[in-house]
Amino acid sequence: MTYKTILFESCRGIARLTLNRPDRLNAFTAQMHEEVADALSEVEANPAARVLLLTASGRGFCAGQDLTERDVHAGPLDLGKTTRTYYNPLIRRLTTLPLPVVCAVNGVAAGAGVNLALACDLVIACSSARFVQAFSGIGLVPDAGGTWALPHLIGQARALGFTLTGGTLSASTAAQWGLIWKAVDDEHFEAEREALLEQLACGPTRGLGAAKLAIRSAARATLDEQLDLESELQRQCGLTNDYKEGVSAFKERRRPDFTGS
Repeated sequence: MTYKTILFESCRGIARLTLNRPDRLNAFTAQMHEEVADALSEVEANPAARVLLLTASGRGFCAGQDLTERDVHAGPLDLGKTTRTYYNPLIRRLTTLPLPVVCAVNGVAAGAGVNLALACDLVIACSSARFVQAFSGIGLVPDAGGTWALPHLIGQARALGFTLTGGTLSASTAAQWGLIWKAVDDEHFEAEREALLEQLACGPTRGLGAAKLAIRSAARATLDEQLDLESELQRQCGLTNDYKEGVSAFKERRRPDFTGS
């Protein structure tokens, strides 16, 4: 597929998916959804991929849905069809990819753009970034997993306040609340992003993917179910080459050379 709304490349274990409609603050259209889905298929099919970066071009991260694509006066719109066709599959794929997904929020994230970021495993934001839960301003409910992610990450009281008031959070407040992992000064943002990607790309990919699965499963599991899942994942990880390499490196007091296998 030839991409017109995103940029995609994969090199040295790092897959980079960049939303690329800067003139529209990288708002989603049907075409962008289709291109993102195709790029994720490339990641899933590439055994050399060790980490995925999701970021955006221009001054903003993502303004959510491009509302200019919708004619609200042409007749009733089935927005549930939009979420079922595009947003729900996207969020499910990001949360279940068997490798770490890093979201680098380079500017404002609004509406579904916030919730897209929250579907990633590690979210870092430049200090000038802002998070806007904009759905209340157009009479809608947060989608793209927002109503699940927000109370799980910041609690019901903050989730309701953020959502019902259409509030704006600074990157530093988002980090303090636990909405994102880290806020980084703008001048250090790119360097910290690249250091994180390099670290993850050199890590034990199957072990990191299993840890991601376990932590994401915990919210809907009982303790007994979680203990059983940990045992099964630990069994699988114990059979990997990276586990052997990690133990060998520990015994030999050297840095491990993980291969992701």
